[in-house]
Amino acid sequence: MMRNNNKAPSRLDNLTRACVRTTLATGLVAATLFSASALAEKNLRLAGNFATTHSSSVAMEQFKARLPEISKGALTVDVFPAMQLGGAKENIDQVRSGVLEMTWVGASYLSRIVPELEAVSLPFVYANREEAFKVVDGPVGTLLNEKLAEKGFVALGFMELGSRQVTNSQHPIRTLADFDGLKIRLQPNETHLSTFRALGASPVSMGINEVYSALQQGVIDGQENPYSVIETQKFNEVQTYLTDTSHFFDFIVVVANKRKFDKLDAPEQQALREAMGEAVAWQRTKAADEDTAARDKLVASNMELVQVSPELRQQMRERTAPVIEALKERIGSDVIDAVLAEVQ
Repeated sequence: MMRNNNKAPSRLDNLTRACVRTTLATGLVAATLFSASALAEKNLRLAGNFATTHSSSVAMEQFKARLPEISKGALTVDVFPAMQLGGAKENIDQVRSGVLEMTWVGASYLSRIVPELEAVSLPFVYANREEAFKVVDGPVGTLLNEKLAEKGFVALGFMELGSRQVTNSQHPIRTLADFDGLKIRLQPNETHLSTFRALGASPVSMGINEVYSALQQGVIDGQENPYSVIETQKFNEVQTYLTDTSHFFDFIVVVANKRKFDKLDAPEQQALREAMGEAVAWQRTKAADEDTAARDKLVASNMELVQVSPELRQQMRERTAPVIEALKERIGSDVIDAVLAEVQ
């Protein structure tokens, strides 16, 4: 008589198979989660407070497009302009803590952590933008990179914020006396604030997101910014007089969290620097074109443009000279002397 070899599986066989299936499924889920986690580590987040139409924000979108190409798919980036993840102060703190990988921000905001950055925005020092970029692209830039690294940042480039101009709602500024008592909004930078105190104004430190309403309500009389920011922020709607003081040339600094940057392998770091280098170079050229175009738009919107006379510019330079000496006492003279040596 033949035996039936197709006997029903025992309870033990069923249990064994179930365990195998569970183990395989668990392993598959774990592998999927690990892959997703590994992928997420290569996806970077970059935030800024500039309007989406500002040249720096457009440059960051170009960086977003180029980074996967240059890194051969190893790195991607999500870009959050226009204060989507908070203002400048918040973005800096987020990068320093590692919540964000990168930010692009006005140098003055970062100077509260790295005060040496104030040395590249001295009053009435640069003759033109070419001279300003010669400074940050040379030995001074190397010094600043070292100072930033000490505070947990990696510098990825300096873009143009531009020469800063004064607007106000009270009267044209044609003499030093016209600054007297004007409540002017400035960035939270002690050198900037001290400069306007020396000119006789009453400077007020305030975040950019508060400025329009403060001007509209008469809480402050004026503000100072590059032409492009004045135009994109629509300050011409609540200001009458525009004066080409060009008192500071200001930079936008792109920084990354140093711990996270150092965890990238060498080819990834190189790809990141190369893609950002392209974006920074494009922005500098674009910003120069936008500066003139924005000034013309402001004049066309019926703002009164007041040209500063050579005599007034020299008086402002002399009046603010002690600000530079005071800054040397506060942050040391090494970076300041390096800046002055370059421009001389």
